[in-house]
Amino acid sequence: MEFTTEYLEPLPTADRWSAGGGPRPSAPWVVARDTGGRRTAGDGSGGTAVLLDQDAVLIEDVAYNGDPGRVYPRPGARRAVAELREIGVRVGVLTAQPGIARGVLTRRRIEIVQHRIEELFGPFDVWAVCPHGPAEHCGCREPAPGLVLAATRALRVPPARTVVIGGTGAGLVAAAEAGAHGLLVPTALTRPGEISAAGRRRAADLPGAVRLVVAGGVVC
Repeated sequence: MEFTTEYLEPLPTADRWSAGGGPRPSAPWVVARDTGGRRTAGDGSGGTAVLLDQDAVLIEDVAYNGDPGRVYPRPGARRAVAELREIGVRVGVLTAQPGIARGVLTRRRIEIVQHRIEELFGPFDVWAVCPHGPAEHCGCREPAPGLVLAATRALRVPPARTVVIGGTGAGLVAAAEAGAHGLLVPTALTRPGEISAAGRRRAADLPGAVRLVVAGGVVC
């Protein structure tokens, strides 16, 4: 399966997060597809979406990974994703890949890893990738809301009907800035202050976060 990058028009929030006066980085890489593997523009009917952080929430966090043999699902993650699909929730993946900007990863290696993830989890409705480094001050790297906005726009799902499940406080900020709901799943890298700030907007793991979504505790 070949992923075709779709460069979106600049997002309305990008100026706030971009370096003043400098050239604006390219938009995030976004691929929206239906469960048959075909690109879809959405039908505008809304619905509900859950967007998952790729590393440390969906799969184990392996730094700068371009090797499909090093893709390991987090405990319970495959069943949690399947549960969302069973109730008709559209599921997408968000990921920052600064290794692209640093020259240690290529777009092709990212696509190969995505392909392996879909072999394990099934096809996702949308992928949104930030290929920028921190110094680029783009509008899509968390805590900026660009990835969330790009993914919801591609799905034609309102941000207010979207849950972002991430492993950092920056992910919750990005969700709030986009007008979406955020849930924190703490990882080994999550700071204690981020966990405290999340309050009740957190779960011990992805299955727990999905239980909150299914129970209507986040999106009603």
